Amino acid sequence: MFRKEFKTIPEFPQNWRPKVLIANADFPQIGLDILRERCDLVIVKGWPKPTREEILNLIKGVDAVVWCNSEKLNAEVLDRAGPQLKVICTYYSGYDYIDVKEARKRGIILGYTGIASKDPVADVAVGLMITAGRRLYEGFLKIKCNEWEKRPQWLMGFNIAGSTVGIVGLGTIGQKIIQRLQGFEVGQFLYTGRMPKPEGEKLGAAFVHLDELLAKSDYVILSCPLTPETKFLINRDTLGKMKRTSVLVNVARGEIVNQEDLVEALKEKIILAAGLDVTWPEPLPSEHPLVNLDNCFISPHLGSCTAEVRNEMSTIVALNVLQGLAGMPLICPIP
Repeated sequence: MFRKEFKTIPEFPQNWRPKVLIANADFPQIGLDILRERCDLVIVKGWPKPTREEILNLIKGVDAVVWCNSEKLNAEVLDRAGPQLKVICTYYSGYDYIDVKEARKRGIILGYTGIASKDPVADVAVGLMITAGRRLYEGFLKIKCNEWEKRPQWLMGFNIAGSTVGIVGLGTIGQKIIQRLQGFEVGQFLYTGRMPKPEGEKLGAAFVHLDELLAKSDYVILSCPLTPETKFLINRDTLGKMKRTSVLVNVARGEIVNQEDLVEALKEKIILAAGLDVTWPEPLPSEHPLVNLDNCFISPHLGSCTAEVRNEMSTIVALNVLQGLAGMPLICPIP
């Protein structure tokens, strides 16, 4: 998609081939091919995930970095790279692991792929709503344990039709979630954030404060960025303000939820269920209490994991890097 919009790759000064570090060997081939037209690539080969030391050993002297892992990109990394570093582009839609303030202080251009992942993440959010709200995962576990009960009121879930859905963070992903749910005949959409948005009015969603959203919503969906203000936004206090029949869905970042408090809320039936595509840490250890709760369905951060979108993301990253190195505006700059 994006390659078609940019018919020509930006030109660099004659004989200059910038050096670009790819911080994970699993970066899609389509992005590598675009970058190789103008750049020399240094690819970190550690598998399945490179260590921080492997990255630091190869980053010195590069002109740009494609950051495609969850390691912290901070002053230590920037010092090791050197003052010639001009552009950093993350392969993901989130950038909470990048020290944005430190990078900008050094004049480094920053890009990400936020415009690419909104559709598949919204799809996963709806899937988690259905899986948790209709107790599909609990039912699957009952079958595995040969505990299928055929009686009228066994494993009853709750409708999406007629329900109140609350969105925490009405960015592009939150908006896409509402668009998908409009066909489900939802009774009311609520959203909260820093301020009302015109997009909310267009989508028929009412802006409310967080406490009201929690108290009224049958489904609470987290699609906000991780910031100091949103870290552990969902905790014992806020979970206690939700309905006992409500479902929590998180497609944002794991640290927005205090997981110890969520375990307690699910065990004590303070809320009905949770559907999580993100956790803290990632990977989540198999012995973690959340993993062993029947009313908590967890997927391993699959929000943007479709072949089409991951290829699109790598194309955005590659073009971001080339645009930045050429002194041109990025396709998708970090705001």
